[in-house]
Amino acid sequence: MIRPGPLLPVILSLMLVAGPALGQARGFGSAQDIKEPVEVTADSLTVDQKSGQATFSGNVLIGQGAMRLAADSVTVTYAQGDQRRISALHAQGNVTLASGEDAAEAQAADYDVETGTIVLTGDVLLSQGGNLLAGDKVTVNLESGTAEASGRVRSVLQPEN
Repeated sequence: MIRPGPLLPVILSLMLVAGPALGQARGFGSAQDIKEPVEVTADSLTVDQKSGQATFSGNVLIGQGAMRLAADSVTVTYAQGDQRRISALHAQGNVTLASGEDAAEAQAADYDVETGTIVLTGDVLLSQGGNLLAGDKVTVNLESGTAEASGRVRSVLQPEN
């Protein structure tokens, strides 16, 4: 049984911090999404105040507006000395981020809030409309708006009508 503590309210703000940034990196969602409520469902939740981490496990689904993040587990790490601020997010196992026709799939996703870097690893597939990008690893820098794909990269770009 988890007793409400200082970490619990912060958990619920997970997608307010991570979701909009994840969405902007690949054109997911809309500006309106950040004003929508965040809903997190999972089979279980473990909070470790000593380590500053909270882990949602089993059929994790996080939604905000049109955006959805699904994974086998999602671990939230809070900033050292400030449990109101998220420093990192790690989604593991069958990771899917979707909004409308835009989607990203990977085996794992790591989001470092402080550096603004997202790293997708393991059979990464990004799709936007009919365009596809696949690779073993895709790193997105939210600050610079750059991305790097590696590991036998494949891209399919559809011509405009």
